[in-house]
Amino acid sequence: MKWQALVLLGLVTAVACAGPRPILYPNDHLKAVGQAAADQDIGECRAMAEGAGTAPGEKSGTEAVGSTAVGAGVGAATGAVGGAVVGAAGRGSAIGAASGATAGFLRWLLAPSKPTEAHMRFVNRCLEERGYEPVGWE
Repeated sequence: MKWQALVLLGLVTAVACAGPRPILYPNDHLKAVGQAAADQDIGECRAMAEGAGTAPGEKSGTEAVGSTAVGAGVGAATGAVGGAVVGAAGRGSAIGAASGATAGFLRWLLAPSKPTEAHMRFVNRCLEERGYEPVGWE
């Protein structure tokens, strides 16, 4: 049981750490240095941006509420349909709403946070000074 918890913790950490990152245009510099060097430069630029005081990501409470509410609504509707089949639409709807709300909240919680504009601009400029051409974030 403990190893299962460790595996789950590892997966959650991996998902939480993954997030939007700059997309680089494959110019001559990127072709010359390769993707491994570019990834290292991206990491260094992100660290510099954080050191300068920019926030690497942000999540809003409004998004959490919205995701939870949508999950609850979808869960309630599907639960009501499933419950109606066995003659307990109200109970099915309640169970579905609770399950859907939990799923919606977890989806928000585990989703990568969006970097702030200042962080993205800082990283983009750092990469441009190193010869890369950032074209967006994904």
